[in-house]
Amino acid sequence: MKVYRVGGSVRDELLGLAGSDRDFVVVGAEPGEMQRQGYKPVGADFPVFLHPETHEEYALARTERKTGPGYKGFAFHAAPDVTLEEDLRRRDLTINAMARDEAGALVDPYGGERDLRARLLRHVSDAFAEDPVRILRVARFAARFTDFSVAPETMALMRRMVDAGEADALVAERVWQELARGLMEARPDRMVAVLSACGALGRILPEIADTAALAARLQCSAASAHPLPVRFALLVLDVADDALAPLMERLNPPGECRDLARIAVRERSVLAAPLPDADATLTLLERADAFRRPERLDRLLEVVACDAGCPPALRRGTGPYLVEALKCARAIDAGRIAREEPDDVPGAIRRARLMAVAQLQPPSGH
Repeated sequence: MKVYRVGGSVRDELLGLAGSDRDFVVVGAEPGEMQRQGYKPVGADFPVFLHPETHEEYALARTERKTGPGYKGFAFHAAPDVTLEEDLRRRDLTINAMARDEAGALVDPYGGERDLRARLLRHVSDAFAEDPVRILRVARFAARFTDFSVAPETMALMRRMVDAGEADALVAERVWQELARGLMEARPDRMVAVLSACGALGRILPEIADTAALAARLQCSAASAHPLPVRFALLVLDVADDALAPLMERLNPPGECRDLARIAVRERSVLAAPLPDADATLTLLERADAFRRPERLDRLLEVVACDAGCPPALRRGTGPYLVEALKCARAIDAGRIAREEPDDVPGAIRRARLMAVAQLQPPSGH
């Protein structure tokens, strides 16, 4: 029985990065032997165990065989005679197919260290083509490792996969999982560019085009360390209002991402021009659900701040004005108003909010 540390932690160590979870591969062992040593089985599809003390994952060395379309169409073979090299061969990229033995020696049968130095994302073998999720992973790694490029032969293979319909077998859960992780990387625009270059963007997100404006928005958002809902809203900001619902239905993002994207797309034209009066300002706050969820306005303004379609003068002035308008409108004494006008409480509260907003001095251009 031999134990090797594998994958991302080895890669990041060689890059001088910290923080990757450690994963281990065990060669020459059977499940029963692992359990006798105190490891807890947790793998549903193949033998994975938790270390009795560190609770880190230890997987038995395995091979994979394609049995059907998509990322679930695999049969796994884990046995004591499966070698480390065979296990590493099933991995996606050479930079993820390295290991360290128990003495700390690097095991690198597929040139991962070489490709790290060359800043290349290169597939390990033609088995890459058996799992379409790997297309998304390559795009995500391009967003994370901003000075890496996709090897020409890997890009060509991804194009062949897309042409063969493999991207069509991707399920929404995995698409969203990889997309969300990629959007939170340092250069999410590079993820979009890679997906566009191989043709996958048109299959999984046909409503989105890889444009300079989109790249600028995503770069702005990443540089500002915005949260995921803001980055997703900026990704879909050019999508037509009537095309947004089908995209949401297909992709099924979390509620906060879905809601902010809908508001940002719907209100984009309103926010790109001066608000004409207090009623328009109050209506925008109401439509953004800002009274119930004031943080929603903050997120919406972060979208506006990165939207090149909104004039710079408005981007600078609209935010503070809307924040102050919301503060004034929320400061009214709703309880007193309800007691004084019990027959029309919603209308009376709105009129009071309108008067409070009307007393503000709009920013220049409003």
